[in-house]
Amino acid sequence: MTVAETPLAALLRGQRTTGDGIHLVARAYKRGVRLDTHMHREAQLVYAAKGTMQVTTPKGRWLVPPDRAVWVPALFEHAIDVLADIQMRTLYFDVAWLGREKRSASLAAEFVVRVSPLLHQAILALFDERNIADRTALLVRLVMLELHQAEDSATFIPLPHEPRCRRAADIVLGDPTGAHEIETLARAVGTSARTLSRLFSSETQLSFKTWCQRARIAAAIEKLSTDANVSVKQLASDLGYASVPAFSHAFRQVTGKTPTKFAEKA
Repeated sequence: MTVAETPLAALLRGQRTTGDGIHLVARAYKRGVRLDTHMHREAQLVYAAKGTMQVTTPKGRWLVPPDRAVWVPALFEHAIDVLADIQMRTLYFDVAWLGREKRSASLAAEFVVRVSPLLHQAILALFDERNIADRTALLVRLVMLELHQAEDSATFIPLPHEPRCRRAADIVLGDPTGAHEIETLARAVGTSARTLSRLFSSETQLSFKTWCQRARIAAAIEKLSTDANVSVKQLASDLGYASVPAFSHAFRQVTGKTPTKFAEKA
């Protein structure tokens, strides 16, 4: 496992410190780049001001479109796949600084948050080189307040650990547009449909049907983020939805937006 060096090790272009245990790093990554599994000594808030990424942890996969940010605790392994060119803005928090936060316990696990317009502007403002110490401190406090109030995102695909259930999940993720019947998957992984259904519920806290819908919507997010010419009608058909309204309803349940609105922002 790679432990990434602290950003203070070499403050290069696009990196700076606030001087009080918080480090700011701005990076641009092209589509197709993969940051292999690693961890940091600091906790971090990773935000793609533009573009879409996928963050994978032992717990699952998080789709992170432009209106989301991902919180990763210190020494927590993760990998990042860039699905569309991104402008990444990352805030690193020293463990000692974070320990002084009154509600730091709520930041002990990874999660994705919806980025409100206020949080978006606060993050971008932190990277203003004209900032003075007092303004930076206020912006950091604002980010933390917004972070505490944000709710977990539904753009998460929990990954089961039980071998049979994980093999079934990998089959679905390999072809999320397919019509996967639990009976067929169960035979493929050497178990019964009843057992596989029970495993999905216990391992992911989602029913098999709901989990597959998450996988389909994740595939839709990736397609809308990486193909500017994709047709919503064709995408709905490819994903197995009977109509565009049915697809739009399912998409909005997960992302809070219609496919058309999401594509405009992406």
